[in-house]
This record gives sequence, C-alpha cells and structure tokens, in this order.
Amino acid sequence: MATRIVWTLEPGVLIGVALVGGVYLRRWLTVRRVSDLPAKDAPVWRLGCFAGSLLIALLALVSPVDALADDLFFMHMVQHMLLLDLVPILAILGLTKVMLRPVTRSVSDLERRAGPLAHPAFAVLLYVAVIWTWHIPAAYDLALRHPVVHILEHVSFVAVGSLYWWHLLSPIRARMRLGGMGPVVYMASTKLFVGALGMGLAFAPTALYAYYVHHARTWGISAHDDQAIAGLIMAVEQSIVMGLALAILFMRMLSESEREQQRKERYSESYISIPE
Repeated sequence: MATRIVWTLEPGVLIGVALVGGVYLRRWLTVRRVSDLPAKDAPVWRLGCFAGSLLIALLALVSPVDALADDLFFMHMVQHMLLLDLVPILAILGLTKVMLRPVTRSVSDLERRAGPLAHPAFAVLLYVAVIWTWHIPAAYDLALRHPVVHILEHVSFVAVGSLYWWHLLSPIRARMRLGGMGPVVYMASTKLFVGALGMGLAFAPTALYAYYVHHARTWGISAHDDQAIAGLIMAVEQSIVMGLALAILFMRMLSESEREQQRKERYSESYISIPE
C-alpha cells in the first residue's frame, strides 16, 4: 500500500489552535508591557514552551502523523502520547503566576468546589483509567471507525493529560500540593500502570485490534509487529517523560529552596538591625 504522506489540515483544529495562541500571546505581551520584572513574569522561554505546545498539537492532529495513524497502530500511539503528555506539559510550562492572575481566583474556587476530585490521587486514577479504557479493543476500533468518537478520544486525552500535569507543574499553589516524595510516588504509580499496558501490547501473542488486522498494511509491517512497536513506544515514552519531569521538578525544588533560604536570611538581617 502506498504511504500516505499528507497534511489533513482540519479547519476546526487550525482555528482552535489559532484562537488559543492569540489569547496567550495577547496576555504574554500585556504582562511584558506592565511588569516591573518581565524576564521573570513573562520570559521568552515561556512563550517558546507554549508555542511548542501548539506546534506539537498541530503535528499530532493535522500533519502526516494523523493520516498515518489510520494505517499504523504505532503512529496512532505516537499521536496519543503527544496529546497526553507533551502538549499539556509545554502548555503549563508556558504559564506563570502573573500571567494567570485574571483566572487565579476562578481556578481556586473550582478546586474548592471539586472537593476530592481536585485531589492528585483522582488525577492519577483518571489518567490511568482513560488510557486503559480507550485501549480496550472494542473502544479503540469504535474510535477509529467513527470520527465523532475519535474526536472525543483526543479531547479526553488532552483534558486528562492537562489535569494530571497541572498537579505537578502548575505555577499556582494548590490547596492539595504534592510535597516531599509526593511527585515521585505520583508519577511512578501512574507510569507503572501505563507502562504495564504498553508492555502487554508489546508482548501480546496475537494482534488485538480488528481494525488494523483487516486494514491494508503500510510499509510491509504486519498487524502483530505494528502492535508490538506501539506497545514499546508507550512503555518507553512513559519512562522518558517521567525521568525528564522528575529532573524539572528537582530543579524547581532547588530553586524554591534557595529562594526560601534567601527570605530567611533577609528576615534575620532585618531582625538583627532593629535597635533595642
């Protein structure tokens, strides 16, 4: 079968990305203009992260990745991993406390009203449940055969990925903040279950998805080998992302620790300088 190297260029996706990018850019420019510390409140690297998130979303949804996902399971897996992890991670890294001020109170109110649904444990359960549910063969084949269900699948991946990574990377201090070894446990528990799914797909004795079994094969890859590659991509991606996220969180922890120490030193100096 001929390889389909085409750009789908879905108008809905292009318009959505343009609107989100326009709202972000307007806020970023506003903060840069009014802030006394623009390099801190709206640094250029944050803009680069958010732009990277939008570009990866386009790569996943309108590039040849999307077209090939209909023919190859492993390309579909690449698409899902991009939407679940890289798009939310870069989007959240593109935000700062100052940039979020217009919505900070609304986010805090929503978190308070959500109750246990705002707990990190719920984000873990939801992340794992959504991934496992969509990879049930019947659900997976249904999404591939029905465009509306396929859109729902992609939206759910972006939504659950955003909630999951928000607990780890949000610049707004949450009421239920992960502290100490919390981030390690949070990620390890999630990636363990998702990695197990990936390894299960990789070493399954037969191809599990009827859509790909009966679909014309691309690049001469059998349905079983295609599934094995997809499973390995899922398992390896989860390990790489967890490692990188832990490194980022460790650097953030060191930075926060340093700032806290500086605040304590300034307080001590001001206390000593008060005359008796």
